[in-house]
Amino acid sequence: MSQFSKIISLSFRDYSHEWRMSGCFVLALASVLAPMMILFGLKFGIVSSMITGLIENPGNREIRAVGSGRYEQAWFDEYAGRKEIAFIIPKTRSLAATIQLKSKSAGRIFSTELFATAENDPLLQTINVKPQGFYQVILSDSIANKLNIKKGDRLDGSLVRQFRGKRERVHIDLEVIDVAPASVIGRSVAFVSLDLLLATESFKDGRAVAELNWSGNASETDKRNYPSFRMYARSIVDVENLVNELEQEGINVKANLAEINTVQSIDRNLSIIFWIIACVGAVGFSFSLGASLWANVDRKRKDLSILRLVGFQGGKIILFPVLQSMYTGMLGWLLAVLIYLVAEQTINQLLAPSLEIDQIICYLLPQHFFWALGLTMFVASTAAILGGIRASRIEPSDGLRDI
Repeated sequence: MSQFSKIISLSFRDYSHEWRMSGCFVLALASVLAPMMILFGLKFGIVSSMITGLIENPGNREIRAVGSGRYEQAWFDEYAGRKEIAFIIPKTRSLAATIQLKSKSAGRIFSTELFATAENDPLLQTINVKPQGFYQVILSDSIANKLNIKKGDRLDGSLVRQFRGKRERVHIDLEVIDVAPASVIGRSVAFVSLDLLLATESFKDGRAVAELNWSGNASETDKRNYPSFRMYARSIVDVENLVNELEQEGINVKANLAEINTVQSIDRNLSIIFWIIACVGAVGFSFSLGASLWANVDRKRKDLSILRLVGFQGGKIILFPVLQSMYTGMLGWLLAVLIYLVAEQTINQLLAPSLEIDQIICYLLPQHFFWALGLTMFVASTAAILGGIRASRIEPSDGLRDI
């Protein structure tokens, strides 16, 4: 058997033989590590729930234009190609982006706002299909309930304009391909393709729409300019930078920056508090374990000197306290994990309902436990080096004096 394997065997046997003292080391480590894990679980759980709530609500990633502008297609193409942008699509004038909807099961005609949509629309992320062409529509839950219709039904859409001194109305037969959940948008909205939205604006402006046989003046040959846009950042982290950039271009926009900054500030402050406590705890335990191992080496000076006497080298002797500290680190980590899991269930089952919080307020991901194990083993082994260096300096003759 090699000296390395013998040292492993001897250190474990000695560690298990002195189980009372070893148990005290394990309890000491768990008493430091478990509160830190609970604190980090609270920090991670609360902040993650708040950030998840912000991200899951597309309105928090929306950047809204204030007023009317003139945006060319090239401007939309430029922003659509940027990684910070999750979705961008033109909007027409508010007065032009309305349609009257009527169904056979409803006794009234409802004026409804039109939103252009396409693939990757954050408002319709739970809906796989998107309107294509001129005859498909996705309704918000609000207007669908008013019209008393569901997915697959058909309804009549109509547009009215005053053209050449006469009031004109055109009709279009629309298919409801899906209904957006109420959580997506609360007001009455019909999601349509950009083609239909632009056709609606053209009709109300008195221009002809050949694809739908709507008469009017000849369409302008100049490039179309759009008065506004719907823009969504890919992450709440990108919102502030995009707002600043757009304002530098002279575009007045609004976003939920106050709420986003509040959550980010809470995350930063809790992180600072956690790492201060973690560092104090780690340093304190390192010195405590180092001092204990130092004293343990003095107590076992005779035994360690005999190991040197029978041929163990100084480098192998260093492993003796280091291995024992790693046993302490592993067992202390396991005990701390068990304590944390009990505390996590207690907090989430008892505290969360009393605070009327829907989300889990304390939890850790699997990788967090492994990070805790790695840091624990690093701190324990680093502290053990103090005792290991002292053990390696013990002379073989020290053991002979006591024989």
